[in-house]
This record gives sequence, C-alpha cells and structure tokens, in this order.
Amino acid sequence: MRILLVEDDEMIGQGLQKALKSHAVNWVTDTFAAEHTLNLEAYDLILLDLGLPKRSGLEYLVQLRAKGMTIPVLIITARDSVEDRVKGLDCGADDYLLKPFAMEELEARIRVLLRRKHDRNNPLISYGDATLNPASYTLSYQGITERLSVKAFNIMQTLLENPGVIYSRSQLEEKIYGWNEEVESNAVEVHIHTIRRKFGAAIILNVRGVGYTFPKEKASK
Repeated sequence: MRILLVEDDEMIGQGLQKALKSHAVNWVTDTFAAEHTLNLEAYDLILLDLGLPKRSGLEYLVQLRAKGMTIPVLIITARDSVEDRVKGLDCGADDYLLKPFAMEELEARIRVLLRRKHDRNNPLISYGDATLNPASYTLSYQGITERLSVKAFNIMQTLLENPGVIYSRSQLEEKIYGWNEEVESNAVEVHIHTIRRKFGAAIILNVRGVGYTFPKEKASK
C-alpha cells in the first residue's frame, strides 16, 4: 500500500520510511509538497505531523477535508493534550498517535485504517478467474487461494486492474517502492516468480523485451 508521510524532522522521516519498508512510503517535509504530491499520485493513507513549516498539519487537514478528500489520515505528533487530540479528530483525522510511539502500534493502527477503508469500499478486485481481496491480502485464481506479500499484492493489483496493459519492470517498481526507498535488484522478477509458483505460469504473461501483463480475456464472437 502507498503511504504519504508528511514530517519535517529528518531523523523521524528517515526512520519511519525505513521501518515501514513493507509499504511504499513517499516522504515530504511540508504540506505544500504533500498537496502537490497528492495531485500527481494516489495514496492509501497519510501520516501527518502537526508542527510543520509554512503551514500547520491541522490547517492542511481542514483544507483536505473541505475539498472532499476521504483518504485516511493518521496524525503523528508530540502534542499530547486532550484538547489537541480532540481538535485533530474533529478537523478530520481518522486517528491520533503520540510521539514517541512503538512501531508495532503504528503498524497496527495503519492496518486498522486501511481495513476500514477497504470495508467502506468494495474490497474485491476481480477479472476473469482472478480475485484479489485487499482486506486479507489474498489472491484467488482457478480454485487456489493464497496470501501474498505486500509487494507481490501491489504487483497483482496493478496488473489485475489493467488487464492486457503491459508494464515494464521500472513501472512496476514505481508501484511497490517509495521515492527514497532502495530498490532491490530483480525484486519484481522475484515476486512474479513467487506468484507464478503459487498459481501457475499463465497468471502473468511475460512480453519479451517489454514487460508483464495479466492476460486479457478474448471477446466472444
């Protein structure tokens, strides 16, 4: 899943991006950069600090909700008064976590917010014989159901939402890695190999010299 981290503290930003390596985390340091980024890419969740330069996290949150954007927002801040927490939630935050926090708790809260989001929407992504369930990270294909890793799931989601479209390795890497996250050598190939081992080679087609695609069904005559 893609997470936008809005945090001006370099140590915290780098630490969170490294710790949340199971997700594709893009990190920006102010709300104007966050606003620009959201106009370019879709995200599943925002981690938002409040004490930010140029414009506070709370001001940005109010404007975000005023535009009708429903993306889940988890505030991460050192402001620990009840008044601050109530104000943050009333302004549109979905959750509020005080610094310093344990990474296990942050991960758990992220899972809860993403589960709520998927429960509100239809979580199933289906085409032909394949069905993805974002709530459980499972893929069902021709009678087989298996749980996928986060990055393998993101690859399958990209291919399944656009059957017949060919994605290069670099395009798939963009779907599973954040901006500053180190890209592992041959990571896409490794994940695709794992998917094929579970479901058979036909689930993902390799177009030699171009990339990968989920086979589009032939129209009936």
